[in-house]
Amino acid sequence: MTRLARIKAEAVASWKSFVRRRTAVFFTFGFPLILVGIFGVVVQTDPTGGGLFGRPVGYYVAGYLAVIVLFTPLSRVGSTIARYRDKRRFEKLATTPLGRAEWLFAHALVNTTVILLASTLVIAVLLIFTDTAMVLSPHLLPFIVAAVFVFVGLGAILGRLAGSQDGVIAASNGVALPLVFLSETFIGPSLLPEWLQLAMELSPLTYFARGVRAVTHFGEPAMLELAILGVLAVGFFALGAFAVPTGE
Repeated sequence: MTRLARIKAEAVASWKSFVRRRTAVFFTFGFPLILVGIFGVVVQTDPTGGGLFGRPVGYYVAGYLAVIVLFTPLSRVGSTIARYRDKRRFEKLATTPLGRAEWLFAHALVNTTVILLASTLVIAVLLIFTDTAMVLSPHLLPFIVAAVFVFVGLGAILGRLAGSQDGVIAASNGVALPLVFLSETFIGPSLLPEWLQLAMELSPLTYFARGVRAVTHFGEPAMLELAILGVLAVGFFALGAFAVPTGE
């Protein structure tokens, strides 16, 4: 079996596992819409440009998409590794030609598909039901793909370190929630203390949010942010692949 065939087989199995779990499907696509509803109401209640959410609705598209590319792979990949470990499935995988990087790449492909679908749904809802003004640029796609690989890798690391599925959920939330508010998603750096502004520069999600905002709100390509995110994607994916259990 070729490498491509191995990756395809694992990706197909992962996709079928996802669609069979109705609760996971519901929350994967429902949570972003709930978020849009909550933040959409808050943003549109202060259209004058003042306060915490005083910018145009289109400014926050990057924040909505950031939540999707952050929470989805962290929880899905981390939980999958914990579940596979509990059921001793990695011991079975160790007897196959499928390598750790191939396994993680297959799950990254599935997560990319799921996140692209969820992102499309959110953007459609924003355009149909709000007065969002945004640029539908093809430059958005590489930002989403790169961010997915970053957080798939981080999810694999959390899945390896956590002792159970409950531990993965706790760890994912413990990592994701601070990142949401410290990555220029909904809150600009000017509203935070200087030391937190410096912390923003360490967050991969910052470069995703900046790049997506430049692309969708300001109509700029943001190649520097994409390059940084691409380097981080390679690094985190490599670390995540190394963290995938080998069946020991």
